[in-house]
Amino acid sequence: MKNVMLLVLGAGLVAAGCGGDTASEGTIRDQIRIIRDDFGTTADGRLVDMFTLRNGNGMEMKVLTYGGIIMSLKTLDRDGVADDIVLGHDSVAAYEANSPYFGSLIGRVGNRIANGRFTLDGKAYALAQNNGPNHLHGGVKGWDKVVWTAEPFQDRTGVGLRLSYTSPDGEEGYPATVSAEVAYTLTPDNQLIVNYYATTDAPTIINLTQHSYFNLGGAKTTDILGHELMIDADRYTPVDATLIPTGALATVEGTPFDFRTPTTIGARIDAKDTQIERGPGYDHNFVLNRPGGGLLKAASVYEPTSGRTMEISTTEPGLQFYSGNFLDGTITGKAGRIYPRRSGFCLETQHFPDSPNHPDFPSIELRPEMAYLSQTVFAFGAR
Repeated sequence: MKNVMLLVLGAGLVAAGCGGDTASEGTIRDQIRIIRDDFGTTADGRLVDMFTLRNGNGMEMKVLTYGGIIMSLKTLDRDGVADDIVLGHDSVAAYEANSPYFGSLIGRVGNRIANGRFTLDGKAYALAQNNGPNHLHGGVKGWDKVVWTAEPFQDRTGVGLRLSYTSPDGEEGYPATVSAEVAYTLTPDNQLIVNYYATTDAPTIINLTQHSYFNLGGAKTTDILGHELMIDADRYTPVDATLIPTGALATVEGTPFDFRTPTTIGARIDAKDTQIERGPGYDHNFVLNRPGGGLLKAASVYEPTSGRTMEISTTEPGLQFYSGNFLDGTITGKAGRIYPRRSGFCLETQHFPDSPNHPDFPSIELRPEMAYLSQTVFAFGAR
């Protein structure tokens, strides 16, 4: 395996070939912030790199150029012990064969579009129906399955990886050529900042998100039901039997969807409730309370066994909470671990599902005179 260290030495990044462990490497090991490794090839022969980012404060993240996947994310528990808190695989082949979007960047449009149909400027477009009758997460070959171009960087906020991809006109049925860039940054205070940017040469739609499955208990924790979750949302978007929003913005008051105060994920996950039964469990968009613009707190999570915490802030209007309902024990992940039902949860910052077919929802249209800009910050800690 080819291994390249990218060292943060004062002004910037310096690349150096890595062989065996040497004394000189040992003296500079604490300065290492980014390492690039060969991770194999896709079935059609595309080379995949893995970048390991360290922030010097106990946090480490591994990112693949395939799908922009966050393959591993290690944070410290209350005793200062690091463990991996995201689900995933150990090889490209496993991601290609059996991955429910583990850790992926999602595009062009995250979440569902009813019947794979939308209209833009009076023209109808047909997309793949890859989730029952609906279109999901960009189609059969969404951006979770492309190989992104990667560029490591260091700036005043921390160390990071800038991923770029150009989606051609007509890809997966979407109009226009879209140039996208996503930057992952690890900060010294254990934040993961995700910045999204895109432009287009003609009118189109876009709704990007990050699809990591979290389990703050660590790699050996079997479920996420004991995690305490808070979502700052007074309303959510109920769904029909195929998980498409009905168009209503329903109150969470008096329902299993009220996470305005910290509540364990398992407390009401099997409630006698039509929406929960359609999940089955949680697979719903929450309408975030946004009293102002900019970056605002959306959610927080606490895992009492490890003490790990995660707080999410975003510029997005919505948050999809998915409780891993369709994990069924048939997927073998990293280090041979089986992923049973509800062994990971997703909190996907986003615009609302099926937005093009609901004029009252925040628009996801992108035009040449515009730039798509979005930011989400994951802040990790322990108590």
